[in-house]
Order: sequence, then structure tokens, then C-alpha cells
Amino acid sequence: MDADRQLSDPKITLMGLFFEAYTEVMREISAQERAHDLSVAEFDVLLRLGRSPGSKLRITDLCQQTGLTSGGMTRLLDRLHTRGLVDRIPDPTDRRAILARLTPAGVAKNAEVLPGHLATVDRVLTAPLDATERANFEHALRKIRDHALRARSDR
Repeated sequence: MDADRQLSDPKITLMGLFFEAYTEVMREISAQERAHDLSVAEFDVLLRLGRSPGSKLRITDLCQQTGLTSGGMTRLLDRLHTRGLVDRIPDPTDRRAILARLTPAGVAKNAEVLPGHLATVDRVLTAPLDATERANFEHALRKIRDHALRARSDR
């Protein structure tokens, strides 16, 4: 396939639209979280912990879910720990593993940030879509994510 035909491939348009939408959504999300003195990655970890049973997760699971390296996660958890938002505790089911757990201050930080976060998500992501489009969008995102995870594990 020559370069001109490749440049006009509809997949290029689709990827471009994805990047443009992602960039605009994340610009708004990042600004909202910075207003609460959090980075996107920090809030992502607080949110994941808050949605997990007992508000805790194995650090290795957090790395897999967020895409951070173990070193990057260690630095992020160090920052959150210094601020009193997260503790590290031994995993009672596996002596080799460490859990990250929200502290009461971490729970309070989630409660402080979530209303604005949800309003921002609605304003920049879900409001333009009707209920059927939102359901289809969620389905498509799960399908893409699962495919990408399978492809990564096959390498």
C-alpha cells in the first residue's frame, strides 16, 4: 500500500479522533484533580483503592491496573503515604505481598474530589452520549482493553 493510501486509511482518522478526544477529556480531568492537589495518577490510585474491598489492593495489582512500573508505583505510594492518604500493610494471605490501603484521610480525599470528578466526567465525556451510546461505548472500551491485555500477555 502506498503512503497516500495509508494516510487516507479510515483507521488513521479513528486513531486521530481517539487521541484528540482523550487529550481534551484528560486536560479537563487533570485540571479538576490539580485543584485538589492530586495528579491524575494519584487520584487513579485513590479511586481504585476506594472501589476495592476493604479499600485495599496488592501493590502488584495496582501496577498492572494502572500500567505503572513497580518503581513508579513505589514513588507514587510514597507521596500518598507522606500526605497520610495511603498505608502499606502486609497481605495476610501472602507473606511476600504488600497491600496499599486507603487511610481515613484517603477516604475523605476521595469524598472531597469525587463530586467534581463526576461532574467533569459527565460534562466532557458522557453528556454528549445518550444511554444506548454510553452502554455501547463502555462495551467497546472493555472489548478493546481486554483484547490489548490478551495481546500483551501473548508476547
